[in-house]
Amino acid sequence: MSAVSDAIHPIETGLRPYADAERAQRAARYFRAVPGGYGEGDRFIGVSVPDSRRVARAFRDLSRESIREALRSPWHEVRMTALFVLVHRFERAGEEDRRTIADLYFLERRGINNWDLVDSSAPPILGGRFLDGDEGILDRYDTGALWDTRIAILATFACIRQNRFDPTITLCERYRDYPHDLIHKACGWMLREVGARDIDLLREFLRIHAAGMPRTMLRYAIEKMDPEERRRWRNAGD
Repeated sequence: MSAVSDAIHPIETGLRPYADAERAQRAARYFRAVPGGYGEGDRFIGVSVPDSRRVARAFRDLSRESIREALRSPWHEVRMTALFVLVHRFERAGEEDRRTIADLYFLERRGINNWDLVDSSAPPILGGRFLDGDEGILDRYDTGALWDTRIAILATFACIRQNRFDPTITLCERYRDYPHDLIHKACGWMLREVGARDIDLLREFLRIHAAGMPRTMLRYAIEKMDPEERRRWRNAGD
């Protein structure tokens, strides 16, 4: 990924005082920014999430074009901070601006390319748009690409919180056989959240799908069940 220009983005300038070289190295390993890793090629300044949020508060009035530029930054934390700004703006916007923000998110999603970036932004922005009534928005992300798929699945967390479970069930059925474990983890996590609110619905999903689910997805989905029930579902999948 390349920046849109050689100029240092204001968000990067704001983040630099919090940078830590050792943290940057740990982050690169943790987010698999290594050859062959799912985050290959990403670059880290070494700024913690709380410090990124602190910087985001200072840039809440950033222009839309400057947010777009930040989402194209080669630096992971610059993109994360821009997403924090975008979430803040979305949550306080009217209908038209929320639609515009969701469109910007879609157009610049190439920079939303690791699980922390997805998980912190997809539920409030895309989930928010779904709950606004734009129920086709998740289908825009049905491209087969890893991060598009995780974005769609995590967006349904907002629906779960409103006791609307159909979007999660639909996507977990659609992507049950997806080849990457980051999607297995995302589906299992969302199914577990459904079960926390409607255990019978989770059990029905498992009754139909447990035998064919990836082990990681199943393990995440049943994590909060009692040991005996977890054992039964694991055996059903063996």
